[in-house]
Amino acid sequence: MTLFFALAFHAIIILGISFDLADDSMPPLTTMEITLVRNHSDEAPEDADYLAQANQKGGGNVEEKTRDQSPFSNPTPTQDDGFAPASEQSVAPPLSRPVQAQQEIMTANRAKDKTPSKPQQDPLPDLSQPLTAAQLLERSRQKIARMSAEIKRMKKTFQVTPRRTYVRGANAKEYRFASYLDAWRAKVERFGNLNYPEEALRHNIDGSLLLDVAINPDGSINNMRVIQSSGHRVLDEAAKRIVRLAAPFPPLSEEILRDTDVLHIPRVWYFKSGNGLTTGMQ
Repeated sequence: MTLFFALAFHAIIILGISFDLADDSMPPLTTMEITLVRNHSDEAPEDADYLAQANQKGGGNVEEKTRDQSPFSNPTPTQDDGFAPASEQSVAPPLSRPVQAQQEIMTANRAKDKTPSKPQQDPLPDLSQPLTAAQLLERSRQKIARMSAEIKRMKKTFQVTPRRTYVRGANAKEYRFASYLDAWRAKVERFGNLNYPEEALRHNIDGSLLLDVAINPDGSINNMRVIQSSGHRVLDEAAKRIVRLAAPFPPLSEEILRDTDVLHIPRVWYFKSGNGLTTGMQ
């Protein structure tokens, strides 16, 4: 300690170091504010409002002097000039653990006794030895029997299918068809004129249609089908109704039944309000 004070005393004597109290009358230190600008101009302003790192002429629509602000500056008002409060850190929500899908497992107790299954195998023919004449003959008989059964089935199916004959053109000129067709036409036209559709008479509706009438061997109706419509539903339905009223027709003759099971009579039906109903060949 004595050595330290001795060195300090000699330094004061040699260097002439002196300490003076600060004078309160000294002017305060001046500060310089510099504004950082993003845009600059080649021409310097005559009377600059602020100091910046580049020349920039003022612009805008306000009269008073304002300070440029960064678009990313903190908009929150600060308590102390020049110091912005620390921004709060965004807190992310806590991670949620993935929910495991519940799986339903069906369990069953193992059986104590197990019986192994044996694969079934069809025995293959032994081709190591050539077939004898008796075996070849037996195979031929089996093939012939299968073919005969197939032929009988086809023949039976063909016999079950009704034989249909359409009376038109040359067939209508044959005597066995001509007599039956003439009697059928006369009966249909007689019932048709007696039961002419009243709606067609009131509205003066005329037209023609092509109607196919199928006759069973006993003279009953097998089927009816409008091949070509008249364009008026009242006439199409009237033709069918007249056929139903005229049925049953005479049974088919033995000459017709030789090659016919169902006789088709396609006729053109003419409805005339002034002349009544007439039918003609297709």
